Amino acid sequence: MATALSHFTADGDVQMVDVSSKRSTPRVAKAAARVVLGAEAFGALRAQGLKKGDALAAARLAGIMGAKHVSTLIPLCHSVPLSAVAVDFELDEAGRAVVISGEASATGPTGVEMEALTAVTVAALTIYDMCKAVSKAIRIEGIHLVSKRGGQSEAYHRQSIHMTI
Repeated sequence: MATALSHFTADGDVQMVDVSSKRSTPRVAKAAARVVLGAEAFGALRAQGLKKGDALAAARLAGIMGAKHVSTLIPLCHSVPLSAVAVDFELDEAGRAVVISGEASATGPTGVEMEALTAVTVAALTIYDMCKAVSKAIRIEGIHLVSKRGGQSEAYHRQSIHMTI
């Protein structure tokens, strides 16, 4: 049985979903991404030897800012008054990569999955921008929703994802 897509009318026109009848509940979403840098760029990032400065500090700030601007970037997303956004990094020495995790939370009638996903995506793009002078072979991969809770639908938690695509 196919599920109707809520962003389309019966005639197939796009629409913004009306959430006015939904009750406000606490909502939390977590997302992740991976930036594979390669040996030289990873070494420069780890040693904070990049000409543009501290890539992880810039990426954290960019991810938070990105989450706050989802409704201006993605046409049918609601403007969500966020309670908190966190962006964190783990250096994967063996893979010469940065694993990014992001979390967004709010209390309202709609979820914050897009905010968490945008936070990690913008953080990944910022790392790319900060490191591209060292290497053009950087890959951004594995952007995905890790978990979400709150609202009418069940909580979701991704079992696992192999992050070395």
